[in-house]
Amino acid sequence: MKRYDVYALGNALVDLEYQVDEAFLQRMELHKGLMRLMDETQRLHLLAALHNDYTLIKRCSGGSAANSAYTVAGMGGRAFYSCRVADDEAGGFYLQDLRQAGIDCNPGTQRPTGHTGTCIVLITEDAERTMQTHLGITAEVSPEDLNPEALAQSRWLYLEGYLAPSASARAAVSNARQLAKTHHIPVALSCSDPSMVRFFREEFLSLLEHNVDLLFCNEEEGLLLSQCSTVEAALEALSQWAPEVVMTRGAEGAIIAHQGVQERIPAFVVSPVDTNGAGDSFAGAYLYGKTHGMTCYDAGILASRTSAEVVTQFGARLPYARYPEILREHQTCKSTG
Repeated sequence: MKRYDVYALGNALVDLEYQVDEAFLQRMELHKGLMRLMDETQRLHLLAALHNDYTLIKRCSGGSAANSAYTVAGMGGRAFYSCRVADDEAGGFYLQDLRQAGIDCNPGTQRPTGHTGTCIVLITEDAERTMQTHLGITAEVSPEDLNPEALAQSRWLYLEGYLAPSASARAAVSNARQLAKTHHIPVALSCSDPSMVRFFREEFLSLLEHNVDLLFCNEEEGLLLSQCSTVEAALEALSQWAPEVVMTRGAEGAIIAHQGVQERIPAFVVSPVDTNGAGDSFAGAYLYGKTHGMTCYDAGILASRTSAEVVTQFGARLPYARYPEILREHQTCKSTG
């Protein structure tokens, strides 16, 4: 029996969340709804502007794949997270947050000097999130941050698209994929953000290498990656890279393309407050379902239910105790038809 359901590799970012108005985005010349990489000078300038007019809403350990691993663990699954954090206060906070969630991770007591990555999440009244990311030391995540023993004892390898811009991270992905192939472990990849496909398309394609087993994307990412103009054409094109494609479409639900068929997953109607983490939670719940005997459709319904609830509150993650409740609600609805 495998020790872990999901072995995830991704960036380690401490999320700092603020609710702002659109005038602030315009004043700071930020493109709404996208993720932008910034340097230390830009980070300090943005934080200074925020501290003048806004209050920090929430701080938590983040990163796309880390959010997905948190969802897996919250539902009772077993997750391992490979990342890189620095020997600073933020790095200690990050690791403690993971371990409190029951997620095993690779960094030990000897952490490198530097700055742990941060992601400033700006949330407007329409619940859209605009992310400004300073990668810090997580940009240096590399093959040495992998744990081959843990990966060999995992049922799935899960990779985030945010790794695309970093040459050392792409090397880590390549090594992890080779280890997964050696141990017959399927590989899942998430696009993570439209900006990864728009600005780093060639680098992102290298993450696909010789295809993956499961590809997660939202509609915008799928259209950008496939270079198609319709959802139907995009799914057909993406299926050449992955035998199973999961495309989320916001209020339109999701579509799962596999084995030559497309299954439509309905959306749960909610009033969104913050869309940050919706796709990550969807992927995590879906992988939990896949590793616990659910069909693609049932896993999709669980994922849709989970991501819908995430957007009703601030932050990319639900309170930890809420995940098993969602799972029980899903099982109850399934048994009652």
